[in-house]
Amino acid sequence: MDEKTLMEDLLLTVKGACDLYLHGAIESGTQNVHCAFTQGLQDTLAMQNQIYSQMSQRGWYQTTQAEQPKIDQAIQKFSMQAQQN
Repeated sequence: MDEKTLMEDLLLTVKGACDLYLHGAIESGTQNVHCAFTQGLQDTLAMQNQIYSQMSQRGWYQTTQAEQPKIDQAIQKFSMQAQQN
């Protein structure tokens, strides 16, 4: 397995862990459990960011710039929804 594939797999695994920690924090029944899941989420997000940064520096994680009209459309949509609530 090459390094790029390994890092892609690791990134997907860490993203999955972030999802689990997030839902654990949301659904926790006590403050202690909530804090434990929140700390786990923060640690895992930091790990995800490090992996992403390494992949991005090597050109293995390409992002595209959002088009301004699409940004404006999203802002308008969510502004209207916020006003309705």
